[in-house]
Amino acid sequence: MADPVASMFAGDRASRALGIELLEHGPGTAVLRMTVTADMVNGHGVAHGGCLFLLADSAFACACNSHGPVTVAAGAGIDFVASAHEGDVLTAVAVERTRYGRSGIYDVSVLRGDEVIAEFRGRSRSIGTSTKESQP
Repeated sequence: MADPVASMFAGDRASRALGIELLEHGPGTAVLRMTVTADMVNGHGVAHGGCLFLLADSAFACACNSHGPVTVAAGAGIDFVASAHEGDVLTAVAVERTRYGRSGIYDVSVLRGDEVIAEFRGRSRSIGTSTKESQP
């Protein structure tokens, strides 16, 4: 059987466009890395929150799709704890907190070294089919 995370990430053009790398993954877990570039900095000179959210969301997607059935976000939120700047190397560490039925809860810490930059919580829903097949 093909690795569902590797297959999904290979087709994730949004993550690849930001230079996000999949470092490791396992059942309910994933670790991704991204370097903040000049194109990711907002008008205040700090990393745009949307870029940090995308990094965390990508880690969440890898963790919740690790079990095999196609799984999508039912909702997510992020708390920004510290600013990131151009040149910072950020790591997103996703951990499954619980799965129940077709739903799950995942936490993602976005780190610069050992420093927490943001905390993300995602809620997943398994749809069990290809997302391309489920669209009208």
